[in-house]
Amino acid sequence: MKIFSSAQIKNWDAFTTENEPISSVDLMERAATACYQWLIQNNFAEKHFRIFCGKGNNGGDGLAIARLQIQNNCRVTTYILDPIAPDSYRDGFGKIGTAEFQTNLERLQQLNTDIHFIQSAEFFPVLNNDDIIIDAIFVSGLNKPLQGITEALVKHINNSAALKISIDLPTGLFADKSSAGNSIIKASHTLSFQNYKLAFLLAENEMFCGDVHILDIGLHKQFYKNESADFELIDKERIKSIYKPRSKFAHKGTYGHAALLCGSNGMMGAAVLSSLACLRSGVGKLTAYIPKCGYTVLQTAVPEAMCMVAGEDYLLSAPGIEKMNAVGIGPGIGMHPSHKKLIAEVFKNVNSPIVIDADALNIIAENKELLKAIPAYSILTPHPKEFERLFGKTENDFERLELCKQKSQEHNIHIVLKGHNSLISTPDGKQFFNSTGNSGMATGGSGDVLTGIITGLLAQGYNQIESCLLGVYLHGLAGDIEAAESSQEALIAGDIIKAIGKAFKSLAH
Repeated sequence: MKIFSSAQIKNWDAFTTENEPISSVDLMERAATACYQWLIQNNFAEKHFRIFCGKGNNGGDGLAIARLQIQNNCRVTTYILDPIAPDSYRDGFGKIGTAEFQTNLERLQQLNTDIHFIQSAEFFPVLNNDDIIIDAIFVSGLNKPLQGITEALVKHINNSAALKISIDLPTGLFADKSSAGNSIIKASHTLSFQNYKLAFLLAENEMFCGDVHILDIGLHKQFYKNESADFELIDKERIKSIYKPRSKFAHKGTYGHAALLCGSNGMMGAAVLSSLACLRSGVGKLTAYIPKCGYTVLQTAVPEAMCMVAGEDYLLSAPGIEKMNAVGIGPGIGMHPSHKKLIAEVFKNVNSPIVIDADALNIIAENKELLKAIPAYSILTPHPKEFERLFGKTENDFERLELCKQKSQEHNIHIVLKGHNSLISTPDGKQFFNSTGNSGMATGGSGDVLTGIITGLLAQGYNQIESCLLGVYLHGLAGDIEAAESSQEALIAGDIIKAIGKAFKSLAH
């Protein structure tokens, strides 16, 4: 799913009205109807709705929702934020809202319903805890923080314990840049239209957006097809186009030989997890390069893997690594002074992209000259702190997105920035968000599992971007499957590995 900017969404609306064709006010009616239906389907019909509207098109959405609810016998009180005296509307003056807002205000007034104009803070209503507040004050075109009466109203609404539902985007939240420091409606639910907005996918906005629901309002498909986007949300349709079913006449050589440089004294669990995950990804053969101290552990826990011992308590070398179809390095190797030389030798001897994770990333962060030696199109899989050590601090999630893009292009690498909605940045500047996964996966070893999966996919012949997209999707989906069965709280990294098979099976349906 493409993620468009506010400007692109505005153009999409305009393209739809011109080419469907449909009037702008009728397109607004379509959006309002989708919101009304969601409210009814989610059993809110018996509640008292308090709908707060601005004078733009977001306010027009709110007025149309109010009318639909009243026509279906819901209890509704509507508030319009406007310093102009209400008599001017009835007298035909003061029409400074959008044309669609005006049309929907006139339609609502014909029902002789309960409309209040908020001209100052003294007009703020008392809000009951069992009310449903509909936020339709400002839409995604907002480009500066709220001030004055609008900011005061947002704070008044947030002080209520009533359930808050924002239309399109919580008032005060920017769609395409950081909203840090803004006064923003803290919605329990956000009802948005057609596609995700960038703001919904970043952790800094979680407390404002609540649960995001994307409602289809029939925007023109041709615009979506023709318009390019810098960001994309990975969905099942995209993943199914990447996934390659196995051949009937395949043998283990068909699916590649992967190598994992992993483990050290006291950290062989990471080696076990990454090795098991690599094998579960479908790779034909796996050689785990490990220190002698972990030999019995790995041979017992992962009998399907071959072991290459290269060191006593930690890895010292990687003989024959250049013969492998794919190489992953980092899980559990520890921070040893000799690892700088080891990593430099691996980078020199392997003439194909490498999956780099965990302590390998931390060693590179301490020896920045290694960044220039990373083979082209390699895949780095840092969590936020590892990313910060590698590339520096950022003030907010949006700055981190831009820095991730910049470093992917500068070093000709793929970066998988792990977290909820994990981000994949590519050397061509494209960025993808994952749509699977849950907070139960925030557990030790989960990243080692991802490294194993991506390395295994790379060995099987998937290219780098395919390995990243399919890898993070399967990893998150396996976590979702297991969490649904046992809970997020009880989820551990080994559970993710167990569910990889079920994740693969789901791609066939």
